[in-house]
Amino acid sequence: MNPQLTEISKNVLRNCLGLREQESFLIVTDDTKKELAEAVYEAGKQLGAEAMMVVMKERLKSGEEPPAAISVAMANADVVLCITQHSLTHTQARKNAAKAGARLATMPGITEDMFLEGAIAADYAQVKQLTYEVTDLLTKAGKVRIEKDGYVLAFSIEERQGIPSTGVYVNPGESGNLPSGEAYIAPVEGSAEGQIRIDGSIAGIGKLSAPVLLTLEQGRIVRAESEGQEAQQLLHILGDGDGRLLGEFGIGTNDKARITGVVLEDEKVYGTIHVAFGSNNTFGGTISAGVHIDGVVTRPNVFLDDVLIMEHGKLVEVP
Repeated sequence: MNPQLTEISKNVLRNCLGLREQESFLIVTDDTKKELAEAVYEAGKQLGAEAMMVVMKERLKSGEEPPAAISVAMANADVVLCITQHSLTHTQARKNAAKAGARLATMPGITEDMFLEGAIAADYAQVKQLTYEVTDLLTKAGKVRIEKDGYVLAFSIEERQGIPSTGVYVNPGESGNLPSGEAYIAPVEGSAEGQIRIDGSIAGIGKLSAPVLLTLEQGRIVRAESEGQEAQQLLHILGDGDGRLLGEFGIGTNDKARITGVVLEDEKVYGTIHVAFGSNNTFGGTISAGVHIDGVVTRPNVFLDDVLIMEHGKLVEVP
């Protein structure tokens, strides 16, 4: 076990989750990420918490629910950290645990490199401030227009609430990703029209060697194109049902994050936006698809209610 990982984990548990002595601390992991989880388990013990670790079979895709017994355990812990290959962020298990008062963070696809470098090392006070400012812009807006490489995608976010993922979850019921730094929102289902060129990475596929062009009609992907197999891979992961519906729009707010091919970090990169397809019923939408897949777009222009707020990746309306 890498002692540096344990020391960094102690800082993360103290600063981002506020873990205290005697608190019940549950780590949910799978066979793929078990080794990393063990370092965090050791950190929890050293901090004096009642640390526990449960290992499950790797889920098939992001957004798939964990076993029922694990869901119950999550809802009965003070602090929960999910260190898994595929994301548990947009699951009922996560939502129910937060509703029960757990302070919870998800780390889908986390790697040892990501523990030691990049987004985890951000100034989270700064990330938190910027994230709340961008979240406020999303909440007040009614429509979004994304322009990139001559392609335009537009959709409604009317009466939807922006969600901050700040990386700091120290109050009961707070939850989000770690590392973090994004503001996101559930678009109005069926409202998205146009095309978007994803050129950063796609969850479950990784860093892209060539862009994937998606065409949306009435909120649904109707065509996916790429030079390689990435477009068909994406459609296969999403399936033929509601997984192809636009479920999320997000803006990265972490200036230490890097494009690594792991969406957990990629979607937090300042200068990027991301769109996700599939479930959004855990954060204000109505889609329950059993899958949630993000795609990252670098250096776009973004308009909220026809006001330019991001120009080639730089936020121009936020200090």
